[in-house]
Amino acid sequence: MLRFALFLVSLHCLAAEGTALDAGYRQMYDLRFAEAHESFHQWEQLHPDDPMGPVSDAAAYLFAEFDRLHILQSEFFATDEGFLHMRRIEPDPIVRSRFESALARGRSLADAALQRSPSEENALLATVLRTGLHVDYLALVERRYLASLTELKQGRDIAQQLLAAHPDCYDAYLAIGVENYMLSLKPAPLRWLLRLGGAETDKDVGIANLRLTAEKGHYLMPYARLLLAVAALRDNNRPKARQTLTWLAQAYPRNPLYREELARLQ
Repeated sequence: MLRFALFLVSLHCLAAEGTALDAGYRQMYDLRFAEAHESFHQWEQLHPDDPMGPVSDAAAYLFAEFDRLHILQSEFFATDEGFLHMRRIEPDPIVRSRFESALARGRSLADAALQRSPSEENALLATVLRTGLHVDYLALVERRYLASLTELKQGRDIAQQLLAAHPDCYDAYLAIGVENYMLSLKPAPLRWLLRLGGAETDKDVGIANLRLTAEKGHYLMPYARLLLAVAALRDNNRPKARQTLTWLAQAYPRNPLYREELARLQ
């Protein structure tokens, strides 16, 4: 009986890993954005009430802009000089429109689901993702850092609400990890002001939460691992950075970022 139960569990896991939603995220992280959009649209057609479909489609638009504008180059995260002297970038207005439209569809579906059931896991996760994606667009594409802070805190609050009801939803830990880690890099006086405004700026808390997503997350595991590689580079932990980037390069061979950053470590 135990073996049969384990067999059923393994079948369930295999089925979950084989969904169009899973395929879309794999394609997105591998820079196959057209295929990712197709997979996410397929999921939307099969699951028209699921907010994860349009929110994931928005993620593909955002990551395509990241790739086009070279935002995810690790030197951007790893050096303050690179952050301060970045060239001005021009967001694609068509991509912005499609991105915002997908987020709006996801918000409408998530809000409807949460009205029916305030602790519905999928709707809360979609809300956390939607907020995080918009924060990333504001901060990293439009460079509207102050505007992004309010939404950053909102995303953390929703993530904590989700984890209170579903502590094994490991993707949600990313929202807490990003806020704490990224804001911990700011100068001490600014961290003090951020904390007065309700922000969390604890580096150790940030890293611990990023590790939870990196080790046990689902859709956001690769992104959490990239951020941990960046953290390792900032801490001059080259072996850890090399280990994480090697995993990413092997998992997503069509994404040159990981191979390029590994080459820098040679």
